[in-house]
Amino acid sequence: MLRLICNKKGISLVEVMIAIFLTTIGIMALLSLQPTGWKTMAKADYLGRSSGILNRTLGNYETTILNPCCIITVANAVCSNVIVSDNSSAINGDMTYSVCANVTHDTTSTNTVNLWYVTATVTWPPINYIGIQESLIVRRQEMYRFPTGGADNSVSCN
Repeated sequence: MLRLICNKKGISLVEVMIAIFLTTIGIMALLSLQPTGWKTMAKADYLGRSSGILNRTLGNYETTILNPCCIITVANAVCSNVIVSDNSSAINGDMTYSVCANVTHDTTSTNTVNLWYVTATVTWPPINYIGIQESLIVRRQEMYRFPTGGADNSVSCN
């Protein structure tokens, strides 16, 4: 029994080296994922900001078209630049998005419904020239008439 108690040995140098080696491999594997995470985070940031700009653009067009008093200009690819910081000029680190909107009026419909088609595209060159795109179909509605009692197509609502 005395022999069993005395045979206990500590951790050998080989075991310590193996543990350090395995820990180093694990840390290097985690560090190799870091650039991929940064790219994914940047892409998500660009997409999030562009979807907000796209939503705001379509909402502005929808609000204008809903009001029968507003003059609607049918235009192909009205483009503008949007700076993320909402300043008149870009500051260091700012991103400029390009917003293009296309408004068409459906005159082929046989019924009396006035349908307007709005298509907006947001790109952020030079990183992405394709961007994201969304379409919207809007019909004028009397409940949105402002000013009350105003004539159709009498007010510039831009």
